[in-house]
Amino acid sequence: MASARSEALRQAKALDGAPEHHVEGLVDHSMMRAVYVYEAPVRLWHWVTVVAMIFLFATGYLIGKPLPAVGGEASDHYVMGYIRMIHFIAGYVFAIAFVGRVYWWIVGNTWAKELFAPAIFSGKFWGGFFHQVKWYLFLTKEPRSYVAHNPLATLAMFLMFGLVGLFMIFTGFALYSEGLGQGSWADRMFGWVIPLLGQSQDVHTYHRLGMWIMLLFAMIHIYMAFREDILSKQSIVSTMVNGYRYFKD
Repeated sequence: MASARSEALRQAKALDGAPEHHVEGLVDHSMMRAVYVYEAPVRLWHWVTVVAMIFLFATGYLIGKPLPAVGGEASDHYVMGYIRMIHFIAGYVFAIAFVGRVYWWIVGNTWAKELFAPAIFSGKFWGGFFHQVKWYLFLTKEPRSYVAHNPLATLAMFLMFGLVGLFMIFTGFALYSEGLGQGSWADRMFGWVIPLLGQSQDVHTYHRLGMWIMLLFAMIHIYMAFREDILSKQSIVSTMVNGYRYFKD
């Protein structure tokens, strides 16, 4: 059994960067092949992060451009207070999910490790990267098969979550520490970020810029996922639901 799975895994890895022809994966159907790529913790992280980012985008925008003031007692119109509370809760969820994803990067399967460790020192990686750029620009007619993310998507995910996402966590909790006060846990862990980047308003600006970068990434990511589902011969969207990458004959 172990040797059979090892051989299946070897054949699955052989799909990466290959023209779209198929070999036997971990599951064999009459009209398609499938490889179990994304384990349940990876899929859970993805969808929890999606929901958290939706709330973070909406509330973050309103925090930067508040709603018009209304008359009366503040206790009767605590709208911005609720918006900030939702933003803080979503920030906690995003950060906790990120920590969980780092843990699964260590203990998960081969493809779980791609997010934080793209093979940027591999010539094959960059060959696939530039081929994927041409494929997205309609400069080549033949896509290549990839069991997990293609090289371009792998690098984009690393930049967005490994770098920008981490930056948003640090700057977000640094700003949060101002409300909790000096000496709070957030101040002790993240308070140093504000003087490092200048002053509080500078951190606000950088944090908001990061929001727009991640929103732009999310829009492109959604477009590319559905585009690949339609134009390539492998599943994309459903893979993040059931974990299996299907290679269609």
